[in-house]
Amino acid sequence: MKIILKEDIIGLGYKNEIVDVKPGYGRNYLIPQKKGIIASPSAIKQLEEAMRQQAHKIEAQRAAAQKRADQLEGVVVEVAAKVSTTGVLYGSVNKNTVAEELAKKGIEVDRKIITMHDIKSVGEYEATIHFYKGVEVKLPVKVVAENKEEAAPVVEEKPVEDVAPVEETQEMIDEKEVLEDIASAE
Repeated sequence: MKIILKEDIIGLGYKNEIVDVKPGYGRNYLIPQKKGIIASPSAIKQLEEAMRQQAHKIEAQRAAAQKRADQLEGVVVEVAAKVSTTGVLYGSVNKNTVAEELAKKGIEVDRKIITMHDIKSVGEYEATIHFYKGVEVKLPVKVVAENKEEAAPVVEEKPVEDVAPVEETQEMIDEKEVLEDIASAE
């Protein structure tokens, strides 16, 4: 089933694109939610005419999206979270958390355009922000522990000293002989 999208749907397509979807998904979700319309020949002609008339507006939107993407160049989101002694988070870091951290830095980003997996341990990860069709930014996300002593228990390593091999003492030899005598008596 061919559908003309009326808004961006991450993982499916962008606004005014013609996409092929399963009939149930189109009839039961996209069309009732007003996220798309059936791509009939007349609807396709209307879309082409509208795209031709809005070409300069689309270019302006792309330029604005590129400007917003350029703001994020070199930005690293650092999230401090409560962590167990093994480095596992109590909870998780998700796209809402990343959007909040960006807002603290003065960069407003809608959480719906951020794509990432939920983070459940300390480390460095990557989130993708989709500003516009073809304008995406890979944003590094660094998760650190609030209390660094808890997250990484310090294990002091002592150098292994050269240990001389143990020589058998007379006492050890006597024990072996007694054990051998017991084993042979049985």
